[in-house]
Amino acid sequence: MAVYYSAEDKTFTLQTEKSSYQMKVDEYGALLHTYFGTKMDGSDLSYLLARTDQGFSGNPADAKNIRKYSFDALPLEYPVFGNGDYRVNALRVQAEDGSCSCDLRYESFQIYQGKYRLAGLPALFAKEEDDSVTTLDIRMKDRYSDLYVHLLYGVFEKTGAITRAAIVENKTRKPLKLLRALSSCVDFADGDMEMVHFHGKHALERMYESQPLFHGITQIRSTRGTSSHQQNPFVIFKKRNTTEESGECYGFSFLYSGGFEVLAEVDQTNAARVLMGIEEENFCFLLEDGESFTTPEVCMIYSGNGMAELSHRYHTTFLEHLIRSEWKDKKRPVLVNNWEATYFDFNAEKLLKIASQAAELGLDMMVLDDGWFGKRDNDKSGLGDWFVNEEKLGCSLRELVEKINGMGLKFGIWFEPEMISEDSELYRSHPDWALQVPGREPIRGRSQLVLDFSRKDVREYVEEKIYAVMDSANIEYIKWDMNRSIADVYSATLPPEHQGEVLHRYVLGLYEMSEHLLQRYPHLLLEGCSGGGGRFDAGMLYYAPQIWCSDNTDAIERIRIQYGTSFGYPMSTVSAHVSVCPNHQNGRITPLKTRGICAMQGTFGYELDISKMSDEEKEEVRQQVKSYNRLYKLFQFGEYYRLTNPFEQREFAAWEYADKEQNGAILSVVFTDVHANARPAVVKWKGLCESAQYEIEGKCYSGSALMHGGYLLPVPKGDFDSLMLHAKRV
Repeated sequence: MAVYYSAEDKTFTLQTEKSSYQMKVDEYGALLHTYFGTKMDGSDLSYLLARTDQGFSGNPADAKNIRKYSFDALPLEYPVFGNGDYRVNALRVQAEDGSCSCDLRYESFQIYQGKYRLAGLPALFAKEEDDSVTTLDIRMKDRYSDLYVHLLYGVFEKTGAITRAAIVENKTRKPLKLLRALSSCVDFADGDMEMVHFHGKHALERMYESQPLFHGITQIRSTRGTSSHQQNPFVIFKKRNTTEESGECYGFSFLYSGGFEVLAEVDQTNAARVLMGIEEENFCFLLEDGESFTTPEVCMIYSGNGMAELSHRYHTTFLEHLIRSEWKDKKRPVLVNNWEATYFDFNAEKLLKIASQAAELGLDMMVLDDGWFGKRDNDKSGLGDWFVNEEKLGCSLRELVEKINGMGLKFGIWFEPEMISEDSELYRSHPDWALQVPGREPIRGRSQLVLDFSRKDVREYVEEKIYAVMDSANIEYIKWDMNRSIADVYSATLPPEHQGEVLHRYVLGLYEMSEHLLQRYPHLLLEGCSGGGGRFDAGMLYYAPQIWCSDNTDAIERIRIQYGTSFGYPMSTVSAHVSVCPNHQNGRITPLKTRGICAMQGTFGYELDISKMSDEEKEEVRQQVKSYNRLYKLFQFGEYYRLTNPFEQREFAAWEYADKEQNGAILSVVFTDVHANARPAVVKWKGLCESAQYEIEGKCYSGSALMHGGYLLPVPKGDFDSLMLHAKRV
């Protein structure tokens, strides 16, 4: 077991191989947070909690006016609104009379081997044979009512992950409203930290930014109904001197694909409180007597050796305990997607021409993107009408797929199941199936509305249509897209008192449909997408082993996008393609070699009309595919190292994949700013065996020399020149 309870000290100590987390039940039944950091023994660390009269910090009634005891000045494991703690809190409950007071106290606990489960929600899991995962369930009770909160902790001893979730139970015999129900809180004694978050916009997601915490509240959030392009539900809190290789840092990843918030408050004592959970602005959940609410899961990981180690622990945790698809262990197909090749202007003849060329060059799959269904020659119509437009194709889907399969290629297809066009048969039949406020004109995005996935009848209809298409042909891959943020949050079937539940119920509906799809087609390769990276989160990885990283296919901007993504997500989950030049998003011209090297950072493919390439370019594509296939185990399973920060290093960007057994590594470099009379740069490798010899382009180097001395890069030959080196152990 990785969880230890001391009856004498009333402490709970959670132990992983490299970290410890501790809580204590104090004399009043409050659950105090005492430690999170480098692994230590089970000593009661509550002696470090100074009790002083802070002034203007109220004292709970049972403390009998002891001014040195206040919830406003103590580190609380799950702070609530209305108990005298004026800092940001995790739970706000409104009673039937309109009051919002709560005072949680410890009642009982349970420890058991294995991992708790969350009904209808993604969560880390323990493998059946793994006895290193432990669950702690702490039951808290409101001092004045029969409101209960179960605090759930999952401890993954080997990977260092500690998960948090909460279940709120109403046994008060009266209805309650949850106005806020966050998933986790950690109180740090020292607020002198920086928060690393990953902001962005459509086509420029997960931009790395680090900023010091200040006295007051720092908040990042998404109110868009999805985790969003603008913010990502993964953050790092680090000491100011922390680098890639040294220093303390704490990661928090939210396994949820809807709106979220992260709150960090530095208080009057210079302590910092960090909370994560569902955003409260669009949230109000009514709990009748006997009902419960389960919060989504947060995955916390600590590193005392810098952010590279933190990333590696997240990558390992998600690959071993989050992603369930058989494709996480299988070689992903090298594919060509027709979107930037044809957009909506295609027929079977055009598609087969691309497929034929793809087969000749050694690719594995052809993916048919938007435009194959209903009346869909632009983005203003057709969504919701999930039946094949055979007139446009010139044949049935089965006939098209059979011809593509006959070339030796697999076939994949694009859906956008969550959306509906007003110009569609479905909308004309069921306008109430769209999220929109009665009596108001709808807010449109990409000329489309959002289907109400909180409704079971809507979900069942869409499922039926998807299955009919899937069963009509040999489809082995789905790209599931969502191309707008959610507005007009109103469901036609819910009563007024339940309208604050729509967005959460929508996400639960999305998860249910994803689960049904994978149960029906267990070998399907599912790729998530939301206008690119608008829903790139750990919750979606529970269903889809890869996500379209960004609609921006420019290789140079992808360097920064994929850099930010790598901090919290395995690179094998990053879908990346080679596109045409000039690039369709920004007009940049980049060598085909460089576009290939950047796309090999993730799952590899092409997004252009291969049939229109020159013979020289086609041969280069053939060689890229061969290189990727030869080295794919390193790309898919190697440890990823960020060797430069593209937000600080202007001259070049470098990254590396290293074999975990230290048998080899791949170093990639892109020269992003060339100069006259430039001095050649040196890059230091990571993850090699110091005493081993490695061959690079016919020359041998010791691992020690490559890691400590480095490798001398050649002078670039032009704008955005690049190289990829394979170090093979000899």
